Amino acid sequence: MYRVLLVDDEEDVREGLVVEVDWEALDLRIVGLAENGREALEMAERVEPDIVVTDISMPFMDGLELAKRLRERNPLVKVVILTGYDEFDYARQAVSLSVDEYLLKPFSAGHLTELLTRLRAQMAAEVAEREDVQQLRDHYYTSLPLLQADLMATLLHRQKSPEYIHGKAKQCGLDLHGERYGVSVLTLHMDGEQSADTELKQFAALNIAAEVWTEHGAGHAFMHQETIVLLYVDRWGGEDGEKRQQQALENVMRSINHYLRIPATVGSGSIVNTLAGVKHAYEDALLALDYRLVPGTDPLIYIADVERQTAGKLRFDELKQQTLTRCLKAGTQAELEDALEIIFREITVEHGRSDIQLYLIEVLTNVWKAAQASGEAMEDIFGAGFQLYADLFRLPGLSEAQGKVREVCLLVQHRIASGRQHVYKDIVEQALSFTKEHYADPDLSIQKVCGHLHISSGYFCGIFKKEVQLTFLQYLMQIRMEAAKELLRSTEMKSFEIAGQVGFAEPNYFSFCFKKHIGVSPKEYRKQTALTASEGTSR
Repeated sequence: MYRVLLVDDEEDVREGLVVEVDWEALDLRIVGLAENGREALEMAERVEPDIVVTDISMPFMDGLELAKRLRERNPLVKVVILTGYDEFDYARQAVSLSVDEYLLKPFSAGHLTELLTRLRAQMAAEVAEREDVQQLRDHYYTSLPLLQADLMATLLHRQKSPEYIHGKAKQCGLDLHGERYGVSVLTLHMDGEQSADTELKQFAALNIAAEVWTEHGAGHAFMHQETIVLLYVDRWGGEDGEKRQQQALENVMRSINHYLRIPATVGSGSIVNTLAGVKHAYEDALLALDYRLVPGTDPLIYIADVERQTAGKLRFDELKQQTLTRCLKAGTQAELEDALEIIFREITVEHGRSDIQLYLIEVLTNVWKAAQASGEAMEDIFGAGFQLYADLFRLPGLSEAQGKVREVCLLVQHRIASGRQHVYKDIVEQALSFTKEHYADPDLSIQKVCGHLHISSGYFCGIFKKEVQLTFLQYLMQIRMEAAKELLRSTEMKSFEIAGQVGFAEPNYFSFCFKKHIGVSPKEYRKQTALTASEGTSR
């Protein structure tokens, strides 16, 4: 249902609108009733209406000014103006400015229902246009090459879960399911020439490479950072995977040389077992490509031929780093325990002591960085002179080392969570203090407080309401009303003087708000408190 805010300074009009229109049948729900533009603007912050139906002539802020202010906060809100005949021309001009519809008084419930039905249909049409399947599909297929290139770049430089990668690949029309994966990087040698022909030759080389790669069923070829990347997807498994990749690479090199007569070099990384390992295979392929500068090196360079590769190398990769950092900063203890279980699972008896130590050092370094990024000093957590790495090396075995890492992680997680809560409370305390000092300023606003605190209004509103259980405007009104009550009890100041003292530029609006929140007018409140005080004295 769409949310509706009704605004009119006449109570019988507001109540009539509520009961005379079948709002539910229109798929609409009334979320607020306001007596004037100022009150409606404050209420809109809390109820976030989709439609505002407002009278044009109201005290404190008219309907057109309200429409303008609402649109500044939320350009999508729909505004309906109720206007008399003598204001018709004025209201009609507003349609081209900030008002969607207007209705001439006097009107019947049927007229309003018809207007709301039309407006509701317009809003539904706008949503449908955004969701138009054919239009979205056409745009999507036009964007497919860019989406595919973006996914491939993600594979080479980032580490995402297999579920994420396969999901994105399916959306892009790619099949990345395989037993193993390999990455090779091909670069053309064109003697440093930079011209339009250069890009054409690179494009021609990509087409040749992609055609050969497809013929071999080897995977996918794409351009990345002025090189051709050949992603090998071994869908068969077994011992022939490397041979299939090698044969496909040799045919690519042979075809480019035959058709383009341009020298090329390929660097090929090691075969990896997971999509997450593609990033490391790409890094190895670039390392292999660097050996092209060594005299006598073959144009097809395999990293395993030029560098000694350690089987089952421990890698504290990007995916593990991201998961651990997220758990430390914003996760639960159970999530942190699960992340550490995955990290420790990589370690086996086949790994040497120095490899394990280096791996755990990387883990602890990541923890240290997470603490620093959250504004926490490790010295404050573990005490001055702590020796985190040295303590780890002195432990007798792997289980003790893992226990130490777990202990450090849990302490840092707890400290970050406590610090974040302290920051929230500190921000709110500063906001409360600033508001108490400046509540008499008629221009005091959320934006002004956020400017003082140097934070965004969205972030501020969320934590303020969470800590105080009130919106900022509700709290500000509460402060102003309490100050007004105190002045009414303890001084002889006139009501208009008190209005200025507590932040109201308009005395009439102060009186309206006071009666709205306290239940009586300022004058009646003063009489009641004086009577109560005299009765107390007589006793």
